[in-house]
Amino acid sequence: MTIADEVRTQGGVVRVRCVRDAGWSERAVRAAVHGGQLVRPRKGWVAVPGADPMLVAAARDGVVLSCVTAAVRLGLWVLDAGDRPHVAANPRSGGVSIRTETSTGGRRATVHWGRPVVPRHPNALVDPVENVLALVAGCLPREQALAIWESALDRRLVTLPELRRLPYRGRARDVREAASPFSNSGLETFIPVRLAWLGLPIVQQVWICGHRVDALIGERLVLQADGGSHIGRQRELDNAHDAQLMLLGYHVIRVGYDRIVNHWHEVQDLVTRAVAQGLHLER
Repeated sequence: MTIADEVRTQGGVVRVRCVRDAGWSERAVRAAVHGGQLVRPRKGWVAVPGADPMLVAAARDGVVLSCVTAAVRLGLWVLDAGDRPHVAANPRSGGVSIRTETSTGGRRATVHWGRPVVPRHPNALVDPVENVLALVAGCLPREQALAIWESALDRRLVTLPELRRLPYRGRARDVREAASPFSNSGLETFIPVRLAWLGLPIVQQVWICGHRVDALIGERLVLQADGGSHIGRQRELDNAHDAQLMLLGYHVIRVGYDRIVNHWHEVQDLVTRAVAQGLHLER
């Protein structure tokens, strides 16, 4: 294994101290930098050429990737990550002007200062998920933040008992109290939030006819939210399940991403008209 291989195994961008702890000498580090096998984003850090530019930029500016940027990297459901990277900096840090190189030039970052909920390891370049959630809650509209929190719960990156033991404050505490582990996507998060004004019971992920439904409104009204997987074989299975539900006396409303995100008034109109006709009630 070369020293460059060692750096790659540790993520591609690491503190020199970590390389030294793995058994490489300072002389070997300097030789690798001189020979082009490694680069120095900042004093005390090395990276392999072609390493993740976001991590390189974070090391260079002494910050960690966080908020929506880290949420995307974690594979969480994010409605809109924006066009600027989000980072977190120590409250005692000086000016931070992180830029990540793109084909159109650099993008100045949105910087979040403040004490983290979970202490950040000095070698970390990406915030722990608990800190990511705290910053998301304070940065995004409540509905979008809640979708990310519930996505983290769905992916089992965190659990509600863990989150409830953490000293969240303000908006983060409010989002935590509203979060549940029953949404498989942000689309499903939006449904009970946006329909709460109806005053009807809305239960998510109910098993009916051997399959889960996204939301059961009242006793008989099923609202299904389709994401990108509703194609091909999956679409055939979903349509077959809808037919079974209707034969059992359920009324099914199935809507896609675009209608929920961009044309919610149409979805709401369908639901309210169905409720007005009593289609949510046991016959």
